Amino acid sequence: MTGSATVIGGGSWGTTLANLLAEKGNAVRLWVRCASLCELIDTTGENPLYLEGIRLSQNILPTTSLEEALKDSSLVVCAVPSHGIRAIFKDASRYIGKEAIIVSASKGIEEGSHLTCSAILKECIQEELHQRVVVLSGPSFAKEVSRGLPTAVCVAGRTDHAERIQKIFSTSSFRVYTSPDMTGVELGGALKNVVAIASGISDGLGLGNNARAALITRGLKEMVRLGIECGAEEKTFYGLSGMGDLVLTCTGELSRNRKVGLQIGRGKKLEEILSVMKMVAEGVRTSRSVRELARLKGVDMPITEQVYSILYDGKSPRVAVMELMTRRLKEE
Repeated sequence: MTGSATVIGGGSWGTTLANLLAEKGNAVRLWVRCASLCELIDTTGENPLYLEGIRLSQNILPTTSLEEALKDSSLVVCAVPSHGIRAIFKDASRYIGKEAIIVSASKGIEEGSHLTCSAILKECIQEELHQRVVVLSGPSFAKEVSRGLPTAVCVAGRTDHAERIQKIFSTSSFRVYTSPDMTGVELGGALKNVVAIASGISDGLGLGNNARAALITRGLKEMVRLGIECGAEEKTFYGLSGMGDLVLTCTGELSRNRKVGLQIGRGKKLEEILSVMKMVAEGVRTSRSVRELARLKGVDMPITEQVYSILYDGKSPRVAVMELMTRRLKEE
């Protein structure tokens, strides 16, 4: 890779991607919003708040200055929560060079606009950079990637840019595939978080493995229905960024969205859960925006509807389960 790389976002995923690139010998500038965290990363060589116990490469330079972070950067990675992209990149856009490739590594759908993360980025940056935006998604817990455990993900976008990012990010433990279907890859990464909350609720209620398997399977069906309506390819949802990420997020112990669901299933209130979480569970906001989008598109998404009702209308999880199980019988 010629030039330096920039990762915007000092959370677990942003720090992990910065470290992955830095360990390959690249100079990486990591933009961190919080000055105290930036100083900790700089002085200790670790990110104790979001990636405790992982030693970071000396090739990482943390900074709170967007101008410093983006100066002469040939690769810009967006790894901030979806609801923070617009504000940050409206400011950052003036510093992004015309030859940079922009990688959207965030997952979610913006409330109100119903835009994916790459679409938000395109509204913030210069039009001539739009074709240089790609999406990186797939089943990838940050902590496992940081430990060098085998991981496979997908990068979607214009073929030449996707293949370039594939080569830049791939290592012996981080395998990157390419896809032309940006919409499908991005929707898969966003929608699975809602199903993961449902899976966690089911587990929190003690409903068993059968129920979890049913939720994953029928949840995938909802993802496909909405995806096709939004212009995605169906086959994309059976790949890494769809089924792969869905299974991981619905079953993995490190899944933040599943943890939210687990606690709700065990009787805790959403406000109480979120008040003590350090990291963002994207599915909480996404459930609201996906419900709105599905209704606008006329797509039936009963699991999403019930997750929304539990999170925002105070519906009893057991009532939600009963309503899902007693819906009109039909062909699969």
